[in-house]
Amino acid sequence: MTHPFQEIKTAIKVLGLLLFTMATSFCSYAQENKDDDIDGLLDELFFNDQQFLDELIESDFSYSFLYTSVSYNSNTFFSGRDSGTDQFNMVPQVSYYHSSGFNASISGIYYENFAPSWDFTSVSAGYFNTLDKKKSITYNLGYTKYFYSDGYDGFTNSLDLSLGVRNKKRTLGSNISVSYLFGTEESYQLVSSSFVNLTLKRNQDFALRLRPRLNFIIAKQNITIDRIVVLANRTILRSFNFNVFDLLNTQINIPLSLSLKSWDFELGYNLNLPNALSYESDLETTSYFNFSVGYLFDLSKK
Repeated sequence: MTHPFQEIKTAIKVLGLLLFTMATSFCSYAQENKDDDIDGLLDELFFNDQQFLDELIESDFSYSFLYTSVSYNSNTFFSGRDSGTDQFNMVPQVSYYHSSGFNASISGIYYENFAPSWDFTSVSAGYFNTLDKKKSITYNLGYTKYFYSDGYDGFTNSLDLSLGVRNKKRTLGSNISVSYLFGTEESYQLVSSSFVNLTLKRNQDFALRLRPRLNFIIAKQNITIDRIVVLANRTILRSFNFNVFDLLNTQINIPLSLSLKSWDFELGYNLNLPNALSYESDLETTSYFNFSVGYLFDLSKK
């Protein structure tokens, strides 16, 4: 039987990867106004990586972009759940996008009070394209490799598929991401996200936008719970092991973005509404603030 401590560690890793997935999804993009086509493209980019890919697909010119960002989250919750340790986390990321559809990134996550603080580094590569002539439905296929600082080998690989759809004006949209995590263990996770894009102020030098987003986070977990049972007239404590695949958290994200030429800034408020599973008592609502800064390099410039 699996040791309860190992089960806790496994659960933290699954939830940590979900946290990482969400943390690396919220980033904005901008570009200098020297090229009208590129500016028109980048000025409308959403905060989600998949939406960024959607915008690139619609372009009719060759491009090669490198985007760097650092995200700060004021507290750490694993799928909305309190870990018992108040701590911030930071996620640096470097991503590359090419007009062929190829995209790649390297990233990681740093926790204030965990040991080791740098949890893991991830390296990913993918390909994106459209499914229809109107380019309203897009997909992104990807593979991610995780390198853990503590030698953990439960989930060291991830196969990912994302499907996105949006309206013609790009003011409404939804995206579904499915991941298969594997190594010495395996798990599945699904993130469904719907967004609204509201432009508050815009001119040739900057853009100010509000983009509320609703996320549903679902994952498979292997759970161990302890129960008092009676066997042969004796009361004993036994551990039971079982798998669950359920909604873990509903998250409301309200980000305010400011784009200044090639610079991006985002300040957001996040509200978690975690769903208690069979082994959990009622869970409290949690919240935190996030801030990110990013810069985009146009490598196709001559």
